[in-house]
Amino acid sequence: MSTLPFYKPHSNEIELFEHAYRNQLPLLIKGPTGCGKTRFVAHMAEKLNRPLYTVACHDDLTAADLVGRHLIGDGVTYWSDGPLSRAVREGGICYLDEVVEARKDTTVVLHPLSDDRRILPIERTGEILQAPPEFMLVVSYNPGYQNFLKGMKPSTRQRFVSLRFDFPNSALEQEILIGETNIDAMLSKRLVNLANALRALKEHDLEEAASTRLLVYAATLIKSGFDPVDACRAAMVETLTDDIETAEALMEIVHASFGR
Repeated sequence: MSTLPFYKPHSNEIELFEHAYRNQLPLLIKGPTGCGKTRFVAHMAEKLNRPLYTVACHDDLTAADLVGRHLIGDGVTYWSDGPLSRAVREGGICYLDEVVEARKDTTVVLHPLSDDRRILPIERTGEILQAPPEFMLVVSYNPGYQNFLKGMKPSTRQRFVSLRFDFPNSALEQEILIGETNIDAMLSKRLVNLANALRALKEHDLEEAASTRLLVYAATLIKSGFDPVDACRAAMVETLTDDIETAEALMEIVHASFGR
């Protein structure tokens, strides 16, 4: 019997995902790095008992990487499905993480799957795959990274039901840290307070906010016996900035939080 990946809901996102799944609607999740988007999708795939195919999108991602390509082996040519094709054939969930990183000519292949046709044409084999009711397309991106060149086209975005993620409130984030790492409540509170202090600097000195993921990393190191201040430096401060002066300024906040 499988175990659901640990996940604490922020709002009604589980209910929305289930309704979208039952009604064969594609879902777009937008939110900052490390706020739980990928964990949420993994949780829901396990909850719905569907295979999950996750694709980390990037500039060099091609349509063939998603759909598939012909390969040569033992002197013969054969077709190999990509993750999108496999998800359609198996009635699984295909999750495209940071979809705006992919080239726009690549994401065009999603269009016939994300409207009422729910088909995936495979030009190289002549197949037209009809998505079964169990298939679901989920994409995500970080709106903070959007710019003129790397934004999702409105014509693509309007094909999806959309869900906005953010970092959890302090009480919930403390529960997440305890559930993920089994640290005590006092340490969890101190780490969350530290994260909130660092997040207040995002618009001034940092490109990215301290994520829940980084908090989990710090808590994991501390739980295993690593010094708390050094754990916060390694898991949070040095990850958030390369600038030495900024790092030292962040470390002053860490020292104030942990009394060194």
